[in-house]
Amino acid sequence: MLQRFGFGRKWRSWMRACVCAGNMSVLVNGSPTDEIWIKRGLKQGDPIAPLLFLLVAEGLGALMRKAVE
Repeated sequence: MLQRFGFGRKWRSWMRACVCAGNMSVLVNGSPTDEIWIKRGLKQGDPIAPLLFLLVAEGLGALMRKAVE
């Protein structure tokens, strides 16, 4: 889905890393935070969830428009 929207390989790998198991840290004012352990998927309230929802909704809408044509 992200590839169809024109996102590059590096950006897609970052997104995959955010929603899969592992750990990450965030830069705040140029300094990294403590590591955050990601267990499984996203949970309600995650800041990235609305973006992913919109991407999936756009993809679903495109598939529905194509089916109607």
